[in-house]
Amino acid sequence: MTVLILTCEQDVTADLVVAQLHTTGVPMVRLDPADLPGGVALSGEYVNGAFRGQLSTGGRLVSLNGLRSIWLRRPGVPATRVAEPSPWLTEESSQALYGMLRGTGARWMNDPDAARRARHKPWQIRHAQRSGLPVPATLITTFPQAARDFAERFPDLVVKPVSGTHPISGARPQELPSTIPTSRIAPGTDFAAVAFGPTLLQRRIAKVADIRLTVVGDRMLAARKALPPDADPDEVDVRYATSGSPWHPVDVPARTATAVRAYLRDAELAYGAFDFVEDADGIWWFLECNQSGQFGFVELDTGQPISRSVADWLSHDGPDTETHRNGRMRSAP
Repeated sequence: MTVLILTCEQDVTADLVVAQLHTTGVPMVRLDPADLPGGVALSGEYVNGAFRGQLSTGGRLVSLNGLRSIWLRRPGVPATRVAEPSPWLTEESSQALYGMLRGTGARWMNDPDAARRARHKPWQIRHAQRSGLPVPATLITTFPQAARDFAERFPDLVVKPVSGTHPISGARPQELPSTIPTSRIAPGTDFAAVAFGPTLLQRRIAKVADIRLTVVGDRMLAARKALPPDADPDEVDVRYATSGSPWHPVDVPARTATAVRAYLRDAELAYGAFDFVEDADGIWWFLECNQSGQFGFVELDTGQPISRSVADWLSHDGPDTETHRNGRMRSAP
């Protein structure tokens, strides 16, 4: 049985898992849907109530009937590397590839429909609330007056993009979305500009640490980056922080673990990279859950076996029966 990894060519996170799969001897094939048709070819036959399908890439022919699992990591858009790309060819290629893969019975990390839904930040926020996770007061609006009223109720705010997009393999340079850091709102801001596009405002949590919780099936691996005592309060985005303090393994509070399990179960996700901030009372405040989030930087600092956990999940034939926190195996509740 073969593991199929759908991702772009330059993906260090996928490289880590590929290396782990090689050590186990589990058959694996990696491809980018952006290369279909061309570098990737496929065929599916539906005859007499049966299905037979094949994928070809890099000189390898893989039976779709023999797929064990599919990791939807960061795939490119189908048919974007052909000589003459078109929306029609992209739609045809997408329908053919994902339609065939859905009929294989392989396990998904994550299911395409669930992953697409889970990318929406407004959906994440509401789903986190329903799952029992603390969420900072948030407003998404194009009404300037609504933003002004919100700022009166919550004077210390940050602004962040509504979308969580990342560059798509095969896209033209001018089409690549910019990465916009979360920023603190200056006092006296007029908010007139929110009329030109949806704006996400959120109450700033006076954090003492950032938390990254990576969940793979039933396995939880959490890491904590403490905020230096002299940290600039305007430096709210951990991705752009000047502090060089490392990530350290940390246990997950029981209430948070329960809520996170509910979040992933109801979202139908097998993998999620959760970002929290911890306040002085030890509360983990939910910021977002990236259904295809990076983890190499955490694994490098902490030594947590995240890539091994992903490889184990992809190699496994049945449902998970254990939970894994910070390298220690425990029975699942």
